[in-house]
Amino acid sequence: MSFLLALSFGRGRFQSGDFWAIFHWQDISPLQKTILFQVRMPRVTLATLVGGGLSISGAVLQGLFRNPLVDPYVLGISSGASFGAVLAILKKWSFSLYAVPFSAFSFALLTTFLVFSLGQVNRKTPLEILLLSGVAVGFFFSALVSLSMFFAGHDLHQIVFWLMGGLWNRSWREVKMVLPFLGAGIPFMLAFHRELNIMLLGEKTAESMGVDIERVKKWLVFACSLVVASCVAASGVIGFVGLIVPHLVRLLFGQNHRLLLPFSFLSGGIILLWADTAARSVLNPVDLPVGIITSLLGAPFFIYLLRTRKKLHG
Repeated sequence: MSFLLALSFGRGRFQSGDFWAIFHWQDISPLQKTILFQVRMPRVTLATLVGGGLSISGAVLQGLFRNPLVDPYVLGISSGASFGAVLAILKKWSFSLYAVPFSAFSFALLTTFLVFSLGQVNRKTPLEILLLSGVAVGFFFSALVSLSMFFAGHDLHQIVFWLMGGLWNRSWREVKMVLPFLGAGIPFMLAFHRELNIMLLGEKTAESMGVDIERVKKWLVFACSLVVASCVAASGVIGFVGLIVPHLVRLLFGQNHRLLLPFSFLSGGIILLWADTAARSVLNPVDLPVGIITSLLGAPFFIYLLRTRKKLHG
């Protein structure tokens, strides 16, 4: 229902009868076909996929770190993916449909490798050290992005708008970019719901119950890198979705990752879908970056989370 309603908002709003005509395969005007199937539908589909991908990645990392304030960007994955995508834009790598996401994914993997290398202590990876390593590597790649912007020249506006996070001018090409990565990463995350539930009890308890902690960490962070890199490559950096949505779903369904992960994906897709709908409808005909909408909505909720945790700690 949200998908269909989102299609009806924007410039050139459609009447309900037009939608029934489409689903009954009746004739509609060429202009309506173009707007629906080549402009709005790929954008709505991409918003759903990106929102779901960021949200389920946030839920996995929050469970892995046992901290509801962790999001997909905390390990520097998005910063590495951002630099990879910016590099592809500056170099104008157009040799393949997947040039930009491949570059973003490659640098996300490089980020993951650096974070794990810096975070290892005696062949183990303490989560606290891993988190600090992610912050440091993230700042490094953010600096490289800023340096790239300094030398961008005529491409600066394209990079700035991309970094603000937006879904304007997106087509089925971006949807095709995202689908293979999400199709591989998300089922992989869902398969680890039992291990994530056990790890909520603590690493030592999980090890005593037969969970290979180091293996779970590496594979889940790799899967998150896969998903986040593709989302960042397709839509730019969209903040707070991977932080807020898993927390809301956790309040409704509890800590069981068997429910938390799929409902985080669904809820994240719906929330980003409506955020993007607001971005292109509130100031019509101005099309705002959806990253601005999610930040405006997410920042107050993040402050609420901080205040709540402050009260819990006295």
